[in-house]
Amino acid sequence: MEESREELQKEYDEATVKAEQYQHEVQRLENRIRYYSEGERKKRNHRLITRGADVESVAPEVRGMSQTAFRILVEQIFSLPEVAALVRHAIDQQEGG
Repeated sequence: MEESREELQKEYDEATVKAEQYQHEVQRLENRIRYYSEGERKKRNHRLITRGADVESVAPEVRGMSQTAFRILVEQIFSLPEVAALVRHAIDQQEGG
């Protein structure tokens, strides 16, 4: 009876160690997922800030505009056929070369 109790205790201890290892592995994977998703968010934020700064450097008058007024202006600008053609041309140039 004593041997089987020791064997059971040994099995329990081994199983406990394995369970802890699996828990740590899950935590590492969750941390990795969070790191990559935050990285994508940071890249997007950087891109948005940089482009906004570019717009303000080209047209400093927009600095004093409200968000709503700026949004309306941008929608009007990008609805112009000439601007749409310029955007397509810029994209084609980037993809082609």
